[in-house]
Amino acid sequence: MQLYYFYRHNSENTIFISTEQQTEHTLEFLWVDSLRQDMVNHTESWQKKIYDCTGLVLNEFHMRDLLNIEHPCAFDTVEEYDLLVFRKLISPDDQILESENVLEAHESVFGLATTPMSFILTPTVLVSVREQGNKAVESYIQRIQVIMGRPIAEQNKPRKLPSTPADLCLRLLNSMIDGYLNLRNPLTRRVEYWQQQLLQGNRRFKQWHQLFHEDMAFQQIENLCEEQIETLQEFRDELVDNYHHVVGEHKQHKAQDILLVRLNDLMSHVERVQKHTLRLRNAIQSAIDLHFSAIANQTNENMRILAIITAIFAPLTLLTGVYGMNFEFIPGLKSPVGFWIMLGVMLMSTVFLLYYFYRQHLVGRGERSVIDLLAQQHKQRNFNLLWFLDYEPIKQTLKEVEKMTKLK
Repeated sequence: MQLYYFYRHNSENTIFISTEQQTEHTLEFLWVDSLRQDMVNHTESWQKKIYDCTGLVLNEFHMRDLLNIEHPCAFDTVEEYDLLVFRKLISPDDQILESENVLEAHESVFGLATTPMSFILTPTVLVSVREQGNKAVESYIQRIQVIMGRPIAEQNKPRKLPSTPADLCLRLLNSMIDGYLNLRNPLTRRVEYWQQQLLQGNRRFKQWHQLFHEDMAFQQIENLCEEQIETLQEFRDELVDNYHHVVGEHKQHKAQDILLVRLNDLMSHVERVQKHTLRLRNAIQSAIDLHFSAIANQTNENMRILAIITAIFAPLTLLTGVYGMNFEFIPGLKSPVGFWIMLGVMLMSTVFLLYYFYRQHLVGRGERSVIDLLAQQHKQRNFNLLWFLDYEPIKQTLKEVEKMTKLK
């Protein structure tokens, strides 16, 4: 557990940070950075330390939420404080230490793991509970330590330090969410890999189980982003409705606008990741549809070739069947050239059928053959079996017959 005191310099009117209490300056708020490992099996002693430092008495249900490593994103308010639980994806840069207890293992579904970080907010206190190895928070703490090495008058330059616990909470969330945008490139590469596997033609695709897990991983990211957006929206509503309850009575409304801008920026970042993940899922689904369309097209092509072969050999089978009947008198049976005549007829019928199929764009189809085939199908669909009745003399005769029938 580490304590960081944010003071306002009395003469300079700027914020500076210290790990020690100072009586000559005004205390803006206190940040208590705690590890979840400090709470496990030491709940009562941890609560006593929090009470000694901040004077807060935490609700027993909220203590369970802080100890629950699988708790979803949530925001809850009581009279003394606000509780914000935010889950983040464990990135490759994080070095989260796993507990030896199996029940406390981080939730890992389809290759993605998340870890919670909890915030307890009052107008003068921020208590954060995180896992050891959270790279985003540790990087922010390193920056604070660098700032504390500067003189007090220069700590607020070039960037202003947070002046409220809510502002610091949003900055910590921003440091975690900014890492989400870095996930877009590896996720895109994973989608490109599956697209290549689905659309290649050299071997059959058999990795359907892994592809199903990949799709579920993207769905998990979407669900996580949706939970985060809802939680941030509840936090935003609390800032709008009960601003002084969150930041204190002495704070101006100008700071409220800055907090709302930060919150909207966080929500937009999460929405960008959510939309990008949705586009990647649609890309995988499109690749699957193209895969099955290619298989169906290949199957239709094979059936077309088999149908053409069957149609060509059908007349030949008919002729050989007719001349294979056991009759004593068959034309050409005793002729010395009958065999050659039959071969010629069979050859002519084969050439005729090939020419007919070629004219119907069923053999050797080119780039325009699909359009021609559709036009041909439309022509055949509108084909009139009584086409001979369209001739003008026959039309006149039919009209005279109709008149005579009406007269009778």
